[in-house]
Amino acid sequence: MAKFEPGHLHIERHALTSDDVSYNVYIDYEVTQHPDEGKGMQFKMHGTIQGREFEETFYLPKDQAYNFASNVTKIAEKYGIPKTHSQIGSIHKHYDLMFEDVRVQLNMQSGDPVKPEHLG
Repeated sequence: MAKFEPGHLHIERHALTSDDVSYNVYIDYEVTQHPDEGKGMQFKMHGTIQGREFEETFYLPKDQAYNFASNVTKIAEKYGIPKTHSQIGSIHKHYDLMFEDVRVQLNMQSGDPVKPEHLG
């Protein structure tokens, strides 16, 4: 189950077998101003994975904000979702809605410049 509203994504899954994975994850995000990087998006990912609570935040500058799904997947794997079960990344429709919201909130346009130091 996934539910999106601007600024928030909630993803919940209940294990169907003993080999399966359960999680209840919230991703909250908002535009922020970073002292060195400028305008960008602050993300807060929190909830439970396999019954264990977690909370982690990350900032992405405007020219990197579109790459939030990579960070979300890495965090999910860090807290217990196996790479072979990374279903958290398979909710494309909701990620598409979130991507569009991030794009609108940051006023991102096709052709916006990317800082070369962010390409490595």
